[in-house]
Amino acid sequence: MLSRVRVWLNRTYAENVFFMDQLRRNPSDRAVEIHATHGDADSPVLAAADTADLEPEGLSPAAYVEYALDQCARRGIDVFVPRLHQSAIVAHRAEFEAVGTALLAPTPEAAAVFEDKIVAYEAVSAIGVPVPPWWRVRSADELVTAVETLEAGGHKACFKPASGAGGVGFRVITRTPFSLMNLEGFPSPYVQLEMVVGALERAEAPVDWLVMPRLEQPEVSVDCLTGTDNRIRLAVGRTKNGRRRGFTLHEQWLEPARRIAEGFGLHYLSNIQFRMYGDQPVLLDVNSRPAGGLHQLSLCGVNAPWAAVQLALGEDPGEIAPPFLGQDYTVVSGPRQLRPVTIPQQRADEPEPLPAVAAPPAIPADTLGTAPAPADPVRAAMPGAAAADSKAAAPA
Repeated sequence: MLSRVRVWLNRTYAENVFFMDQLRRNPSDRAVEIHATHGDADSPVLAAADTADLEPEGLSPAAYVEYALDQCARRGIDVFVPRLHQSAIVAHRAEFEAVGTALLAPTPEAAAVFEDKIVAYEAVSAIGVPVPPWWRVRSADELVTAVETLEAGGHKACFKPASGAGGVGFRVITRTPFSLMNLEGFPSPYVQLEMVVGALERAEAPVDWLVMPRLEQPEVSVDCLTGTDNRIRLAVGRTKNGRRRGFTLHEQWLEPARRIAEGFGLHYLSNIQFRMYGDQPVLLDVNSRPAGGLHQLSLCGVNAPWAAVQLALGEDPGEIAPPFLGQDYTVVSGPRQLRPVTIPQQRADEPEPLPAVAAPPAIPADTLGTAPAPADPVRAAMPGAAAADSKAAAPA
């Protein structure tokens, strides 16, 4: 009988409740127990986990590594999926291996390259992957120069932090004066150039921004699973064009993604995003971690989280080809349970971590006014999914 697997996700995105669901629904029916930690007691990942702790605040990266090693040893963690302080953690891979924990994370070199978007653009350009024109901006004068150059070429300028994730800080520059139109409807990513210049001139410290043209859709986000031998096991593109989402295996997206994942040691799960610059696909961003939308590959009959855990445990799943490509879809939100009580927060100077709080029972479906969820709610909700599954399961 196969032993259970203990997996830890630290301070991760709320969407990774679906990552956890997929681990539990693994095709081998192997028992998986999930430990989660977060800085927010109301994060749904804490409620979705089997055991959970609130993370201490104010830890330096080095101190966080010590905290993580303690969690792994005390909780008997087999596979650790680090998001917070990933770079610091992967630099201590041997110490985690010594306590019996495999890191589902890239090499230290890859983590360092893709932590800074400008370093990343320089690195991938060197191996022949197209990138858009870009400027590193730290002052108002540098911003104006970059914006004027882009506008002279017929482009809209946008900016975002050189280091960041999840679209935080992304803005599009406009010269349209601020008016009541800006106060109607939902907040917009557009910001007036003079407002940004004024903010930079008043700033007490320089910024570190990447300025580039606003790229066009479609956006294609390639989810990759790569072994420690630098060989791709899985690569599937998720397309986005407005609300419409879909999947692709076209080589114009997959080939550069493979080149990046295999060439830079992006081991295990990574997400490599492209958009259009004119008529050419160019790199948008590289995430050296599982994407929040990774679970959407279930619409193609793929359980990527479980394949990654297998790989981390030394159980190579081999090359994975989607048995089918799911039809186009859109994404909607839904309710997710929270823990009914606040978990006491561990202080950074507290010698013993607090015991875990067991997850509460699932919210009864009838209290939400919905039917019980199927085994794979994302897949089952798709029109024609049952027919596609029957077709895929039929003998040749």
